[in-house]
Amino acid sequence: MSQAIDKRDLSEIFRERLKILLQRSGLNQSAFAAAVGIDRSALSQLLAGSSTRLPRAETLMNIAARHQVSLDWLLGLSQDEGITGELRENMEIAEAEGGFGSTLLARWHAEAVGTKIRYVPSGIPDLLRSDEVIDFEADAAKTSRQAQRDEAQYRVDYNRRPETDMEVCMPRQTLELFARGLGRWSGLPRAVRARQLAHMADLIDDLYPTFRLFLFDWRARFSAPYTIFGPYRAAIYLGGMYLVLNARQTITTLTRHFDGLIRIAEVNAHETADFVRRLDLD
Repeated sequence: MSQAIDKRDLSEIFRERLKILLQRSGLNQSAFAAAVGIDRSALSQLLAGSSTRLPRAETLMNIAARHQVSLDWLLGLSQDEGITGELRENMEIAEAEGGFGSTLLARWHAEAVGTKIRYVPSGIPDLLRSDEVIDFEADAAKTSRQAQRDEAQYRVDYNRRPETDMEVCMPRQTLELFARGLGRWSGLPRAVRARQLAHMADLIDDLYPTFRLFLFDWRARFSAPYTIFGPYRAAIYLGGMYLVLNARQTITTLTRHFDGLIRIAEVNAHETADFVRRLDLD
């Protein structure tokens, strides 16, 4: 029978391995701390060994991901630094019967709480849709109205949590097409579109700043719809399923792409609600 690991031993091993990563990085303590999402005083406490407490799970994962080591190695549970399966790429179906709360997408959101989520939607962001628009789109796609409503409500509730940090970037032309009832929204009555835009503008104001919506010109940059769940995974929407990418370098590349969309945004997050309210319905 193997002996249980003493908490003091675990914290001491973690501290020594943290020192190794700090030395390897060539960064000063302030830069190292910022790179893993903590402040310098917190890093100093971890290095000093004044407490046997380990940092939060999110901090541990950020350190491991940033410096490309396994959590087992960081905590002294393994001598192998390598991250097994780091280059894994696979495809998973994210929708399931029984409501949004039981889907992979909901689980990914839950796992990413406290980290930044970056989201390029395929249409109107799910949480900003009114029930009338949800029903219209669900009927056209022959999907469950209730499942779509559950998903929208889950996302609204998620973005009301104080620890949420979500940035969304989408083409302004998507909203312009919706306002005029064109494309996938052909046949949607003008009154429904007007109520949707009012609902959307109010929610954008209500959820800011935990939810920030930016608008770019799709003539300047193309983007497929995708979501980046903190440092953990990216999911590219393929229509009914998601291509899930777990490789750290791939997530970093997609993050740079998203940040590029933010940089060229014509409408910044604090301006979006007013932009929506001014959209021409005719």
